[in-house]
Amino acid sequence: MKVLNFGSLNIDKVYAVPHIVVPGETISSTGYSQGAGGKGANQSTAMAKAGLNVFHAGKIGSDGLWLIDTLSSYGVDTSLIMRDGSVTGQAIIQVAADGQNSIVLFPGANHEITTNEIDDVLSHFGSGDLLVLQNEILNLGYVIEEAKKREMMVCFNAAPYGDNVHALPLCKLDFLVVNEIEGAGIAGLMPGGEFPVLARHLARLYPQTEIVLTVGAAGAYYAFRDELFHAPIIDAPVVDTTGAGDTFLGYFLASRLKGMDMSQSLHMASVASALSVSRAGAGVSIPYAWEVFG
Repeated sequence: MKVLNFGSLNIDKVYAVPHIVVPGETISSTGYSQGAGGKGANQSTAMAKAGLNVFHAGKIGSDGLWLIDTLSSYGVDTSLIMRDGSVTGQAIIQVAADGQNSIVLFPGANHEITTNEIDDVLSHFGSGDLLVLQNEILNLGYVIEEAKKREMMVCFNAAPYGDNVHALPLCKLDFLVVNEIEGAGIAGLMPGGEFPVLARHLARLYPQTEIVLTVGAAGAYYAFRDELFHAPIIDAPVVDTTGAGDTFLGYFLASRLKGMDMSQSLHMASVASALSVSRAGAGVSIPYAWEVFG
């Protein structure tokens, strides 16, 4: 089985700051680094490090060619990455002393992928393969519909959340991965309610879809039809939370595809996420399979 992640590719520009800047405030950064990022790239890295056969498809400009080498070094197949974009997507990331972050995205080439290019990529995949998507590229509805015609499984991470999500054929998903804000938005509920209630509500809305709800310090929930599982957070020293959710998703899918049950899959994803936040960076902080599975 092959995994296709049709997702974002960004250049992460990371600034270490004493605290997240507030409106009207100017502060000095105590450190700067640049690395490969984008939820798509991070999730491909996580799945590859977890041992899956991952192909990444996306688009970059000439300024981002080094991203291909970075992903390849983690074991991601980069042969489907398009290189004719205007300028590579960027993320301006503040990382505070307590490990929390704030991110500004510029989509760049991530928003230049055409339906013809989508068709070309999907021609390499078929029945039983898995498609992973995030809300950082265009034509998502088209990708989902065409993938299902090929009898692929589809996982959608509705991040970052936007109103466009409601126009997508979510009922055709095999996996829907959301945080509290994204889940409440899709469900039409106000954030701040009880997490098990939200997870069950999403499962009722999409009875053919496995729901994964991540809720920060409260851990994560899995809901599917009448099933509900909870995985508590695993304590770890927090250095940088960037990419923690992407790590969780990658290892959850890897665990599921390796045949683990729901409880085991949530636990392994939580272990991987805890290791990730204890290290600086996005892709570089994601653990390898031997660190998580033993």
